[in-house]
Amino acid sequence: GQEIPRLQYTDTEIATWKEILDSLEEFFPRFACKEYLDAYALCDFSKEEVPQLQDMSELLQKQSGWSIRPVAGLLHPRDFLNGLAFKTFHSTQYMRHHSKPMYTPEPDVCHELIGHVPMLLNPQYAQLAHEIGLASLGASEKDIWHLTKVYWYTIEFGVVMQEGEAKAFGAGIISSYGYATATLA
Repeated sequence: GQEIPRLQYTDTEIATWKEILDSLEEFFPRFACKEYLDAYALCDFSKEEVPQLQDMSELLQKQSGWSIRPVAGLLHPRDFLNGLAFKTFHSTQYMRHHSKPMYTPEPDVCHELIGHVPMLLNPQYAQLAHEIGLASLGASEKDIWHLTKVYWYTIEFGVVMQEGEAKAFGAGIISSYGYATATLA
């Protein structure tokens, strides 16, 4: 397929990325599950530049057979879930506003790259996402609603117990310092 267009992020956007990484990397050892920590190391994120979706898609393709497809914003749940059936993760490329670096109301590139990409490198997690996607193919609207909830409470906001402690594996928790500290503190 076609390469994903490379974006030139502004200095302000790069500073926002760095601030988010600085905050999150401080809490990962306490709040993120072992599988996330192992996969995060493979991403080799730099604080000096926002990673390009094409580079992350190539990493995913090599490690887990997944790819990234850029989108402008939220998709209809059926479209998003159907993409998972084909091991395609739809991702935004825009950066959240610098005035609120620890929160975004909609998925941005920080949420997608920090929250989702590392876990899609994990075979079990990637398989879970794929199975949810496969179940969405040909599903009724009612079943899509239910599958969206399964996705929401696992892939987005999932928590597991490891060594007697609750640890995040959901991208919404992992990519948000506020959600992580409120959920796992």
